[in-house]
Amino acid sequence: MRDCIVIGSGVAGLRAAIKLNTLGLDIAIYTKDSAKESNTNYAQGGIAVCLSKDDNFDLHIKDTLIAGAGLCNKKSVEILVKEGPDRVKELINWGCKFDKNENGELNFTREAAHSVNRILHAHGDATGAEIERALLSKAYTENIEINEHYRLLDLIVENKKIVGAKFHNLQNNTLEYIYAKSVILATGGYAAIYNHTTNPLIATGDGIASAFLVGCTVEDMEFVQFHPTALNYKKAPSFLLSESMRGEGAILINDKGERFMEKYSKHLELAPRDIVARSIFSEMQNNLKDHVYLDISHLDSDFVRKRFPTIYNECLKYGLDITKEPIPVSPAAHYTMGGIKTDVNCKTNINGLFACGECACNGVHGANRLASNSMLEGLVFGTRAAQSAFDYAQDKNFTHKANETFKLEETAKNYRIKIKNLKDRIFKDLGIVRKLSLMEDLLECDLSSFQVIKNNNSTDVDYRNLLIISILVSHSALERKNSVGAHYCIDTPWPPTDKSHISLNIKDLEKWA
Repeated sequence: MRDCIVIGSGVAGLRAAIKLNTLGLDIAIYTKDSAKESNTNYAQGGIAVCLSKDDNFDLHIKDTLIAGAGLCNKKSVEILVKEGPDRVKELINWGCKFDKNENGELNFTREAAHSVNRILHAHGDATGAEIERALLSKAYTENIEINEHYRLLDLIVENKKIVGAKFHNLQNNTLEYIYAKSVILATGGYAAIYNHTTNPLIATGDGIASAFLVGCTVEDMEFVQFHPTALNYKKAPSFLLSESMRGEGAILINDKGERFMEKYSKHLELAPRDIVARSIFSEMQNNLKDHVYLDISHLDSDFVRKRFPTIYNECLKYGLDITKEPIPVSPAAHYTMGGIKTDVNCKTNINGLFACGECACNGVHGANRLASNSMLEGLVFGTRAAQSAFDYAQDKNFTHKANETFKLEETAKNYRIKIKNLKDRIFKDLGIVRKLSLMEDLLECDLSSFQVIKNNNSTDVDYRNLLIISILVSHSALERKNSVGAHYCIDTPWPPTDKSHISLNIKDLEKWA
């Protein structure tokens, strides 16, 4: 029985594991795919941090609070901003190579809704991959055990405290019960419940769904951030075209070649993501098109290729040259502000269960995340989760449990078609602009489907989790009788009159069903 297991190997999970190892705990990481397969690895834009001489804590806090549309937890934001610089300096000391200017100094850029240049990037537009590389390298150097291809099935709770987790070992096709004194969930968000998403397909909210089923409270599930500019071209995937492109001067134009953001915001292309995404959606509807265009071809071609090598090469695969022509884009699900409700020390309402990163909701992002704050959140709160798990392990008496392994005789039924159909409907009914009647119909349909499968052992866990997350998002969206941040409903377009949050528990699901 280990002191702690960390589920997830993105920035939050790896940072938590490194801290736990430093504290001398017996730990291991379990992750759904290969160790580097996470949202972290695909993040392009950068990491926001107050390290520039032109920046200060108050400015970063203010920008974050404004982007969060009045629903941020100010204490969480202050912790993020004030502890962030030390976490990034640690990362640099561990070998993370951020881009530098001609003077050999860290090169800070700007993204939407930031008042100053505070974004660090690496290899132009491969920041997440570099952060993931550096953290994985540190973890391997410290001989931290990483178990790949372990799909989380359920959390194990006894007497109102966590005792471990149940996994499907996808390599051996075994069912494994892994016991631990504490568990840190760093399983990422749920943007991949949508058919158009910038996320890897594994980002389906597994940790959130599993935590919800054992009694964890979830909060702010209605807030799903749609990145305004994902590639929309023939059969190409919804590849992210980083906000940094607009930060460097890229503009948005419609099919007539007209720049349109001036109609929607005085901040033009650098307005907050929710505003830019809805503006694009409106422009697409008005012109009966499924895309607009992102144009950076007016900038020096050598600069563009050097600054955005990943984007340049990816688009070139499909015959698109960003240095010569506008690129067709449309919004895609990108980041989820909602998740398992925690305090600023990453504690959930289940003893011994902690959550950090995108699967957690501590109020740091409010109704809409400020660009490039997510990487910083993973570093800061991954460290805090580890400290909380360490403290918990010191204070409690535990009954030792040996891990158990069982051969899986039956394979879950294939729900591939059901999953595809539900993802299509979620994008339509819980998308950028929402409508009460569509959300009500989706919720009713999901609840009926969940009733059918909830006691069926042959149900595919991905389908189960997809249903649960869809139910939580739609119910939260219906409960919010206003529009704020990333949630916009045409039937309730007015702003909120207070700063209330929508929280849900498994008891609520039992009542609805």
